[in-house]
Amino acid sequence: MVIASQLRAGMAVRFEGQPYKVVACEYRPGQGRMGGAAHARLKNLETGTYWEHSFRAELKLETLPVEKHSLEFLYSDADHCYFMDPDTYEQLAIPMAVAGQQAKFLEPQMKLPVEFVEERPVSVLFPDVLEVRIAETAPPAHAQADSAWKPARLENGVEIMAPQFIKSGDLIRLDVENLKYVDRAKGTGH
Repeated sequence: MVIASQLRAGMAVRFEGQPYKVVACEYRPGQGRMGGAAHARLKNLETGTYWEHSFRAELKLETLPVEKHSLEFLYSDADHCYFMDPDTYEQLAIPMAVAGQQAKFLEPQMKLPVEFVEERPVSVLFPDVLEVRIAETAPPAHAQADSAWKPARLENGVEIMAPQFIKSGDLIRLDVENLKYVDRAKGTGH
C-alpha cells in the first residue's frame, strides 16, 4: 500500500479494481482545512488509455510490483514485437501499443529492459539516445545560418529535421522520445 501523496512516476497501482502505471504525479499540499492532493496521469494497463485524476493525499492505494527483464528483440509484424528472454529462450509477443512509437527503432539482437506488472508486459524502455543512420537528405549547405534545418529520412523510414551540414549516410545521435537530432555520432561516414 502507498498513500497518494507518495505516488511517483514509474509506480504501478490498483484503483477501483483496475491496474494503472503512474506516468506523472505532482503533490500539492493543502491549506488550512483543505487537505493536499496528488494530481496523477495514469495509464490503464488493461485498456492502454490515459487518465488524469486527483487523489486525496491520505488515500491508500494498492501497489503492484513492477519487474524489469532484459529481453532481446527478434522481429515484428503489424501487431506485435517479438522478444526472447536470453536466459530461458522463451519468446514473448508484445503488442505494438505497448512498445509505442519507438518500436520502429527496434533492430534484431537489440537488448532492452521490458517492464512487467502482474506478469504482463506494460512498457519497453528505450534508451534516451540512439545512434541512427541518415538514409536520404538534401546535400549539405554550408553557406546558410547554423540555425537552418532540413528534412532527413532515416534508414527505418522515419522523417526528422537535421542541421544543414548533415549528409546522406551520416550516423547521428537521436533523442528517441522526441525524434530530435542531438549531435553527430563519433566515427561517422562509411
